[in-house]
Amino acid sequence: MAFRAFKQTHVFEKPSAPKEKDKSSIQCIACCDPHVYIGTKDATVQHLILSSSTDLGSGQSKTREGRARKLGSSNQVTQLRVVPLYNHLLVLWDRSITALNMFSLEPVPGLKKIPHVSLFEVCDSMPSAQAQCVEMVTSSSRRKLIRIHVVGVDRWDVVKEVPLLYDPRALAVDGTSVCVATSDRYLLCDIRTGSSQELFPHNHSRQCVFVTSVGRGEFLLNGPESLGMFVMKTGICQRPPLQWPQEVLAAGVCFPYILTLQPQVLSVYSMVDQQRKQTVSLTGAKGLLSTSDGVLVFTERDIFSLRLVPIEEQIQALVRHERIEEALLLLDGVQGYCPLDSYKELLKAITCLAGFVHFYQEGFSEAKDLFITGELDPREIIHLYPDMQSCLREDFQSQLDQPNKGRDLQVLWQGDRSTFHHYLAFLGDFLRAVKGTELGLRCSKEVDCALLRLYVELGDSENLQQLVALANECRLDQCVPVLEQHNRLFALGSLYQSHGNLIDAIKTWVKIADGFHKDPSCSDVYGHIVRTLSQLQDKDVVWTFSDWTLQKNQEIGVQIFIKCPPDDRFKTQDVLALLEKYPLAMLLYLEFLIYDLNSEESRHHNRLALAYVTEMLQEEEEADLRKTREKLQQLLWESKFYDVSTVYETVKSANLHMEEAILLGSAGEHSQALKVLVHQEGDFQAAEAFCCRAAQGRDPQLRQTLLLTLLQIYLSSEDLTSAAVDLLNHNPLVFAAEQILQLLPDSWSVQLVSQFLVGSLRETFHQRRMSRVQKALGQAELMRHKVIWMQASKTTFRLDKGQKCKVCQRDLAEPQFVCNLHGDLMHTNCTDFTSS
Repeated sequence: MAFRAFKQTHVFEKPSAPKEKDKSSIQCIACCDPHVYIGTKDATVQHLILSSSTDLGSGQSKTREGRARKLGSSNQVTQLRVVPLYNHLLVLWDRSITALNMFSLEPVPGLKKIPHVSLFEVCDSMPSAQAQCVEMVTSSSRRKLIRIHVVGVDRWDVVKEVPLLYDPRALAVDGTSVCVATSDRYLLCDIRTGSSQELFPHNHSRQCVFVTSVGRGEFLLNGPESLGMFVMKTGICQRPPLQWPQEVLAAGVCFPYILTLQPQVLSVYSMVDQQRKQTVSLTGAKGLLSTSDGVLVFTERDIFSLRLVPIEEQIQALVRHERIEEALLLLDGVQGYCPLDSYKELLKAITCLAGFVHFYQEGFSEAKDLFITGELDPREIIHLYPDMQSCLREDFQSQLDQPNKGRDLQVLWQGDRSTFHHYLAFLGDFLRAVKGTELGLRCSKEVDCALLRLYVELGDSENLQQLVALANECRLDQCVPVLEQHNRLFALGSLYQSHGNLIDAIKTWVKIADGFHKDPSCSDVYGHIVRTLSQLQDKDVVWTFSDWTLQKNQEIGVQIFIKCPPDDRFKTQDVLALLEKYPLAMLLYLEFLIYDLNSEESRHHNRLALAYVTEMLQEEEEADLRKTREKLQQLLWESKFYDVSTVYETVKSANLHMEEAILLGSAGEHSQALKVLVHQEGDFQAAEAFCCRAAQGRDPQLRQTLLLTLLQIYLSSEDLTSAAVDLLNHNPLVFAAEQILQLLPDSWSVQLVSQFLVGSLRETFHQRRMSRVQKALGQAELMRHKVIWMQASKTTFRLDKGQKCKVCQRDLAEPQFVCNLHGDLMHTNCTDFTSS
């Protein structure tokens, strides 16, 4: 069925009388619902009463005939207008206006005929000061002017005359503005000021000249070049002109449409987009009259009613015909005339229907935006997918009338999987867009369950894991079987975890880590388990799986105790007791206690040192052994909290001479430590390094003492002569030559120690010269300050021979002296007496 903006009804048919046909034909009509008045060619006024009931099948409306009044024997009734305020019916007949009662059709007493009138129009828009009056504009048939009448109950008076340059052929009134059509132009007149403004010319015949009031200070004119021109009372155009056919006899306005009448057809145009929307065949049409809900069109013997179809029905019809843009334009055009709530609901419905049009045309981006804008219930989309319907509650009832379209997806699901895959991708985009919004929260369980099924179907591991790992509303009874069926056990564990089932979650992951199940979506399930356990607040769960984690990998498994939140750590003793069976994990945990938590407990430092020793004895790779030994030495050098005696026996029995020396040094037995390094370890460089490291951060003389002790150890054995010489040559700045020469054996030649002596003497001379330079620089700086002080004081003192000190009365014999504020001179050492 084609789109219809108006519904046609045949409301009246005048009985035919062949001999009197030409005399009783309809010439004009007037309407005040439900009253219709007919003016005929034989000077008769007929009253009709329309019925509210209409036969929808035949398009007929029952009309009851009222009274009729014969005005005279000749001349046709030219115009009829109703004034419901006073129950007047104004009739233009025989160039005179007569007032009749609109019910009895009897003349109104006191209202005499107004003669010599060619046209008239009643103004419905009245100022508040004249609320009890009606204005009427008449055009004189003898003079080029229009008159303004004030119509009352029993009188009418002329209040103003506005002269014109041309005879009016049509006029329309809106408030204080009158639009007049003459034989060749259109004018705009102000009935208050009497001023007139010429609009534009035209070349229409008398029959095609007309002016219609649109309302709100706007007029519709039959302009040149078959254009319907909209003109405001200010003389400007705010709407584009309407292109309509030639030979338009009349036009009416029923917002948002313009209806134009031709002899054989009536056309309906939209004021929103200027396009023709409907045509109605009407043979022999003579004129039309705008009513509150449409127009009345009359021929010589018939009257037809075209009533506006409700806007909601029009929009639904446009959408059914997939004319979405027209529907949205229409709704936008009538927005100001609809209640706000009704407009919003209608806009949502249209927007969603428009979305479905794009949806089935695979315009997914546009469809998603329209569904969201129209606030479509996400369950309506989920319901369209055959394998997603199980995500919906059993009591869900779709509000959409889309059965045929739904079957299309069913066919795609069974046959064209490639195209159906695109529809699945759209479902994911749409559900992700509404998830977490007010729209999605209304049915969050259904949205999350559908997303989970969708990700499993599409193999989208990343989005699946993101969905189940975060807070979600997935129903376990629906989602668990789906994940198990598709071997998505890692995601299943995450789903359990997000719902608080920690034991089930980790058990599921353990099965994957132990190889009982395969799930390629996570390459490091064991690492994920450890990270999860380390962040759990439920300590019982952590203890439950601690042995399994440590048995799997001690180095990684111990992280469940190390990486836990600072405010939620396990008791140290409990952890250490557990780690007794796992030496590597114990070592790493002790390192964490000492280096990260800065533990000062002696037992922790002792256990870590012993753990390093044990680890070294078990390691086979040289690189690992060296690394562990470096850690042990660092601990022994830097820690102040271990018990030397506890660690010493273990280290000594392990033949770790360097570590033994460090422990002896910590106990203050530096000489014994050096002997161990020299005689047992045989590492002279290590012995020299020991002296430097042991003196680090302590009294500078300690290094010299330790090196001297090491030299004496070397000198005590003839086999270590070369080591002694190397030590002297490496440290010429440390040893004093005089002291060393007394220690050296007499058998040593000068040549043997020449390098040391040269270096020592050179250093001695260098130090002496540097001392002199520093002294000279200090004296120069002192003198500079004295000069600056003298210049700043700007005072000259004269010291004569024999001048006495003010304090001790002795002669001032030295160049240094003091002057007090009174100008008295005194010795520098005498100032103490004055201050006291």
